[in-house]
This record gives sequence, structure tokens and C-alpha cells, in this order.
Amino acid sequence: MGEPRVRRVKPVAASEARWWLWLRITGLLMVLVLFPHVIVKDVLVGVYRIDLEYVAQVWANPLMRVFDFALLFLTFTHGMVGLRQVLQDFIHTPSGRRAMTWVLFVVWAVVSLMGAVAIIGGVKLT
Repeated sequence: MGEPRVRRVKPVAASEARWWLWLRITGLLMVLVLFPHVIVKDVLVGVYRIDLEYVAQVWANPLMRVFDFALLFLTFTHGMVGLRQVLQDFIHTPSGRRAMTWVLFVVWAVVSLMGAVAIIGGVKLT
């Protein structure tokens, strides 16, 4: 029998550990924000009663706008970080991974900005 083979494992980069931690943090916070959202919107109010007038009434309270922005930020960030991790299974070159990370960041920033503008702008009933 020969000598046992020693498998060399490359340590995880600090940035990857931060991405992993950020995914767990957003997931935990997302659960805390999603439960009240689902209970209020789906159970107490009912989705069939949600229309522009309802949204305008809810967003008259600035805290509800903050709550909805937190919901948007946490869920979309969690989804984009998760998508980044899945895509890394298919993109192996460092330059490809860097480009993919930047593309996802730009998409995240544009969509988050659009959502923030919609929440800040509110609903204009005519």
C-alpha cells in the first residue's frame, strides 16, 4: 500500500465568507418581516381587497413605507445573493465571476432604486 494521499483544500476567501453570512442574515431578517406582512395582507385583509386605495391608505403611515422598503430590500437582496451563489457553480473563471457579480449588483441596484422610488413617491389617486 502506498502512502495516503493528502488532499489540499483551498481556504474560502474572506469575501465569500461575508457573502455567505449576508445570505444568512438577510434570510433571518426576511422571515421576521415576512410573517407580519403575510398575516396582515393575506389573513386579516385578504388579497382580494388590496387595491390602489388600500395601498394609499397604508402608505399614509410613514412606518409602513419603511416596513415595505425593508421587505423589498431584504427579499430582493437575499434572492440576488442566492442567485450569485448558484451561478458560481457554473462560472469558474475569476474574471467571469467578477463580471457576473457586477451584473447582478447593477440589476439589484436598478430594481431596488425603482422600488424605493415607487415607495417614496407613493400612490397618486386621480
